[in-house]
Amino acid sequence: MSEQIKNSNQCGHLKQVDLAKDVGNTKGCEECEKIGSNWVHLQLCLTCGRVGCCDSSPNKHGTKHYHCTRHPIINSYEPGEFWKWCYLDQIFIE
Repeated sequence: MSEQIKNSNQCGHLKQVDLAKDVGNTKGCEECEKIGSNWVHLQLCLTCGRVGCCDSSPNKHGTKHYHCTRHPIINSYEPGEFWKWCYLDQIFIE
């Protein structure tokens, strides 16, 4: 997969999400907390605030959430990280 970094005017899905959202519904991955599993990094859904684990985590709940909901954009939920990912365009957004 070729990952691209684009600026915000190259993703038409930014208008569908809450870019000011910076607090999730939970402190950790909501699904991992329920089953007692660990995660590597966290992601925040900018549509609904669900916190999910990344694709490097065993359960990949962030991507599973996208496939169930089609919510297009997540934000890193790690301290000091400010990137976004659009699942529909398959791009990182600065």
